[in-house]
Amino acid sequence: MRNLLIVFIFLLMLGSINSVAQQALWGAPGIVSPEVKEDKTVTFRFQAPDAKVVKISGDWMPAQGWVPGSEAMTRDEKGTWSYTTAVLPSDLYSYSFNVDGLKTTDPNNVYVIRDVASVFNVFLVGGGKADLYKVNPVLHGTVARRWYDSPGNKSVRRITIYTPPGYETGKEKYPVLYLLHGMGGDEEAWMALGRTSQILDNLIALGKAKPMLVVMTNGNVAQEAAPGESSLGMYKPTFQLPNTMDGTFEGTFTDVIKFVEGNYRIKAEKSGRAIAGLSMGGFHSLHISRYYPNTFDYVGLFSAAIVPNEKVTSKVYENIDSTLKTQLKNGYKLYWIGIGKADFLYKNVTEYRAKLDGLGMKYTYRESEGGHTWTNWRVYLSEFVPLLFN
Repeated sequence: MRNLLIVFIFLLMLGSINSVAQQALWGAPGIVSPEVKEDKTVTFRFQAPDAKVVKISGDWMPAQGWVPGSEAMTRDEKGTWSYTTAVLPSDLYSYSFNVDGLKTTDPNNVYVIRDVASVFNVFLVGGGKADLYKVNPVLHGTVARRWYDSPGNKSVRRITIYTPPGYETGKEKYPVLYLLHGMGGDEEAWMALGRTSQILDNLIALGKAKPMLVVMTNGNVAQEAAPGESSLGMYKPTFQLPNTMDGTFEGTFTDVIKFVEGNYRIKAEKSGRAIAGLSMGGFHSLHISRYYPNTFDYVGLFSAAIVPNEKVTSKVYENIDSTLKTQLKNGYKLYWIGIGKADFLYKNVTEYRAKLDGLGMKYTYRESEGGHTWTNWRVYLSEFVPLLFN
């Protein structure tokens, strides 16, 4: 009798689970969105029979100030709204919908990324540069989230570290790229938006890059970790935090280096270290590399902010020219600068290049189309990494 009761309860539970699964299946509208076609056009669909106006906004559209443009979608007789793009170049793209004035994500696309406090869907168009951004059938590295002690910031902080294929099973020592995010970002930004692990896996597999560690820090010293990943809980992310670009992060960066060199098999020498970053991360890379002028052989400035805030007083930002001269005297193998023609920091970068020219500092310059975007920064990373540690 007891066994029959157990079987009966099990069947009830199974039926309940099955009904929930079936309900979820029946509740799905059966829509494919986005549909990336062979001709590299993309069709988006959104089910909203009662909506009056549905628009799509995507980062391939001409920008309206700081935000992407938008275009109206077309409704069919069943209440499904659709929109098809022109042919899109190979890239990783982001988009969102606007339904009667309310911004929303695509319910038929599970691939969502956060950038500061905004959430949007993403998709890939392959057959070009975005093939580096895909997970391809190659050997893969490992991505770990580690916590390290930062005496300079009087806190324990989180860091993201990529180790190349074979690291765990080998004994070889590897060089390190310290890769820094922009304002509003955190230790997740280069992984989620920059496709760092995919780019490294693919370049290494193609023989175009040396195996290396990539260390992705959180440049916001007011945070222990990315929003929702620390003891501060699930608060709303904000763009500019206390101690942003005030010299604190640069002055305490040796805490990061000490942790990495004390916990990983790496080449703990100048020739085995590179530092690069985008926007604020480019600012940090510029000032860290000259403040510690005999530490890095490779420096990358991607759409870098250049000039410190006049109101900020920090030892880090003193004697900029003389520390650059010391950096030059100590020698380096690569000083790489990339900027988009439409970037709002273009003039600042032009002026900084003139400064370097006056000091006799050699650098590699990459000027691209577009502005202050991840589209450019992924390209810069893809071009910068193959130049390292050769």
